[in-house]
Amino acid sequence: MKKQVIAYLHTHWDREWYREFEVFRLRLLRVFDNVLDMLESNKIPSFYFDGQVSALLDYLEIRPEKEPLIRKLISEKKLYIGPCYTLVDEFLTDKTVFEKNLEIGLKISKDFGCTDFIGYLADTFGHSQNIPKIFKKFGIDKCVVWRGCGDIPAEFTFNGINTVNLIRGYFMDIFSTPMTIGQKAEWLKGNLDKIAEKSGHYLLLPIGADHLGIEPDIADQVEKVNSLLEDYEIKLSNPFEYFELVKDNFKQFEWDDELRDNSKTFILQGSYSARLKLKQYNVKCTYLLEQANKLQKKYGEEYNSIIEYAYKLLLKNQAHDGICGCSTDLVHQENITRYEKIIQIANTIIEELRLKHNFKTPIMQSKELLPEYKVISKHYGVENSLLYDTQKIPVTEDFTDIYTQKYSPTTKPKIKLEIKDSKVLINNDIEMEFVRFKDQGDTYNFGAIAEDIGEKAEIFSFENNIIKTSFFDIQANVSGELINFKIDWDNKLKNKLWQVKFNLKSPVTETYSEDMNTIIKRKFDPDYDMRKHLPKTRGIEVKTNFAPMQRYVGTQGFGIITQGLTEYEVKNNSLLITILRSTGVISNAKNPSRSTPAGPPIEVPEAQQLGANSAEFSVGFFAPENYQKYIDIVFPQIITHAKQ
Repeated sequence: MKKQVIAYLHTHWDREWYREFEVFRLRLLRVFDNVLDMLESNKIPSFYFDGQVSALLDYLEIRPEKEPLIRKLISEKKLYIGPCYTLVDEFLTDKTVFEKNLEIGLKISKDFGCTDFIGYLADTFGHSQNIPKIFKKFGIDKCVVWRGCGDIPAEFTFNGINTVNLIRGYFMDIFSTPMTIGQKAEWLKGNLDKIAEKSGHYLLLPIGADHLGIEPDIADQVEKVNSLLEDYEIKLSNPFEYFELVKDNFKQFEWDDELRDNSKTFILQGSYSARLKLKQYNVKCTYLLEQANKLQKKYGEEYNSIIEYAYKLLLKNQAHDGICGCSTDLVHQENITRYEKIIQIANTIIEELRLKHNFKTPIMQSKELLPEYKVISKHYGVENSLLYDTQKIPVTEDFTDIYTQKYSPTTKPKIKLEIKDSKVLINNDIEMEFVRFKDQGDTYNFGAIAEDIGEKAEIFSFENNIIKTSFFDIQANVSGELINFKIDWDNKLKNKLWQVKFNLKSPVTETYSEDMNTIIKRKFDPDYDMRKHLPKTRGIEVKTNFAPMQRYVGTQGFGIITQGLTEYEVKNNSLLITILRSTGVISNAKNPSRSTPAGPPIEVPEAQQLGANSAEFSVGFFAPENYQKYIDIVFPQIITHAKQ
């Protein structure tokens, strides 16, 4: 008896990637016009629109006359949309924003009449263990994954959710290739055999690829291929039918950890550090929007619509090819414009509410120095009490010197920083170094060089809170239980990985880091050296001791809070934080850490991040479960005024 193959037609839609948003949108019009025509004429039974609604909204902005047809097709269960607003990266997005992603996406999807939802994560670069919990909170009990699964069967339970592993991935463009039906049948048999190894009687087959339209004769092609397949029968349907057919299989294998195994699929983990300026913007905007939202809820103001608009801007930037930094320079210039808009919106809401309700923020503006505040900058402008008064317009006479103040409590230091024997020491216990390595990689993967031993900065002095080194100067402020480090430097070097290195007492075998606003534990082999395992054959991405973080990572009672530095590495007894990774191409076919291209070889000189760069982090000694206390100390300082 032939095994049943449930095939679903789809396209994976990156709003922006190796082409800019408006360029891809023009392609979207052609692709989706054709999809709608084929659905309306019953040439195809259904279409799965990639688990996100933002592409549909982009389409309808230009084709508003198609909305009635779209609603009709959704009601007939021929077109499936949602549940997300965009397909965000799971490790660079926090819980609040991921929940907003679902809240907004589901609201739009349900308004269009869609009632069937899958947590569809077919192309995100690995999967957070906390995502299933969030899906369940929103009533979603199905999930589709691929990257990072390792040797996992096609059907399994992922932290309590019925989940399908796309064994051969979502990228199945075979029906669009210039091959004979016989060749297509042979190619499909090879892939279906591999899917069958991990499946039962039913197999799931995606048909589609990135930005790819549907072949006009797809049904005829499937029928002809079926006549040549001896072991399989392909049926054009939808993934919901597959979930129903295999509903008794999921409990046979359960997984309760994250999915970051790259032995079977690339997880492209160099994207955690590509274009770190984007990550810094992202963390700042995430925090500011959350604070603005909390304040407007507390004071009962009607900012809901503008806050949702700002979250949509943020979510557009958090699509995985955006926040991961692996798109064109023009794409990321638009990302930065969106981030600046978010900052303007959030700060304006915070300031308007502060003026109306007379509460303090970590940064104030005034002519008079307030207790426990110090002046950190001055500019020529208008007092906010006038600037935000809708019954007044600032005139020339209103402009004056405005002093921006920062909350600065006089707290006795409980942690020590010193230089001894040309070493930077924390509590005379942990040595801090600054190192850099060559990078022959790309925006997807750090390209390690086997023989590269790296460079280490010389330490010259520590005076007036400034550590002078051969790389750059570091501002170091000791306050209470934390030391805050801020590095501003002019980068003139290309193709480099820059890290701050903390040498601990013992080998680092486990870390605790923030993931979706919770702490997760990861285990490491501290002796593993990626440079000794660089791939020699195609299709392999080297395993590394790099990992993503959000705002915190710690080990052995030592903790690091960062403001947008989102990657760390374990090496022997050291914990390293990436402060900059320079590269100049989206995908380098000769990347020594990945033996196959991961995208187009487009040059992106701005990914080198030449010129002004900044990195900020704080360190202290505290248990992982107490990390939020230190987040609350460090992060309020980034609230600024829109006109600062």
